Amino acid sequence: MFEVISEKFQNIFRNLRKPGRLTEDNIKAALREVQLVLLEADVNYKVVKEFIENINEKAIGQQVFRSLQPGQQVVKVVHEELINLLGKSVSSINVVKAQPMVIMVVGLQGVGKTTTVGKLAKYFAKQDYQCSLTAADIYRPAAVKQLEVLGSQLNIPVFSGPNDPVKIATDSVKLGSRENKDIVIIDTAGRLHIDEKLMKELADMKKATKAHEVLFVADAMTGQDAVKIAREYQDIMGIDGVILTKMDGDARGGAAISICAVTGSPVKFIGNGEKLDDLELFYPDRMASRILGMGDILSLIDKAEFKDEAEQEKDLEKKMRKETLTLEDFLDQLKKMRKMGSMQEILQMLPAQGQFKNLKVDEGTIKKQEAIINSMTKEERKSIEIINGQRRKRIARGSGTNIQDVNLLLKNFIASRKMLKGMMKQGGALGKRGLFPGMI
Repeated sequence: MFEVISEKFQNIFRNLRKPGRLTEDNIKAALREVQLVLLEADVNYKVVKEFIENINEKAIGQQVFRSLQPGQQVVKVVHEELINLLGKSVSSINVVKAQPMVIMVVGLQGVGKTTTVGKLAKYFAKQDYQCSLTAADIYRPAAVKQLEVLGSQLNIPVFSGPNDPVKIATDSVKLGSRENKDIVIIDTAGRLHIDEKLMKELADMKKATKAHEVLFVADAMTGQDAVKIAREYQDIMGIDGVILTKMDGDARGGAAISICAVTGSPVKFIGNGEKLDDLELFYPDRMASRILGMGDILSLIDKAEFKDEAEQEKDLEKKMRKETLTLEDFLDQLKKMRKMGSMQEILQMLPAQGQFKNLKVDEGTIKKQEAIINSMTKEERKSIEIINGQRRKRIARGSGTNIQDVNLLLKNFIASRKMLKGMMKQGGALGKRGLFPGMI
């Protein structure tokens, strides 16, 4: 989402870091560019104005000009103010011992509310909380069925009923209490803030269920419209937090940057895809780093979820030094990266992501390599030297590829193994996170 804005910020900062004396004019010129970048990204005008004023006040001061690296100081100020703009610190949901805790999910139709309810349920289930879901959207065709399908996938019960959404919600909370559920998540119907009858229904539901959290789901692709509607919801019924969906899209990012400042409610989660695992806590500092092109290594590490990492890395490093890496090791690294997402997603989290903008990773090639390795026997994966002509034919046939594909994989693997051995001798570390040069 932030590729274009990130690239522009990097160009601005590159000029600030050039050798030479930094003057007040230099800073003001840079801030004008920052202002233009944010406005082009569809960030709320008032938010941009206040943002620039705050930076101007801090940057044009003695603490910057007295610094040995004034350009870097300005970048630091911009980074800090962007964190403040995004919400200062992470704002997660603290589960209260209310048995059950009630969470209402609200917003417009078509923003992904029902899918988000399923994602939230999985998020809490991973923390060993007992959840139930409430299908209170009786207006959208198949909304109840969609939630029931999600509940079935998650093995989480779904409560539904006829006609009255407020009664459905209150009855589900009573049932959740009887069944000792920790959390009841209510999926509500999508509605515009100008629909007084339906907005009253939401307010009545919040009051009747004594909801502990009201989460507004906003489509990040809709820009300032999403921000404006979120503010209206805040004024009419009050919201406790925002979940931004479709953050993996190609929108300009203005909603993500300004929604917290405009509504006064923190962004609590972001959705990065359609899968039920694609929900992340929103970290303002990490998002600020990503926007400014500094990468998001911490989120990348969170995605990796390495287990016994130190021991595994030590073993992998030993194999690299001795040139004894096997295709079994390569397959293991492929599976780890698959859990983290696509290679394109991983590249977006690396520092200076702009340099990867035109790099297109062929996911089809990676899948083909995986299919070829999976068609080998365990002995073949451990000792590629035994793979003769007959074996190559069998592997190609079993993987739905041709002998040339098999030959190319083996050739690249041998070359990569030698390259990694040389890099380890020189103190390099490429490969420790599962990247094999020449192969992926």
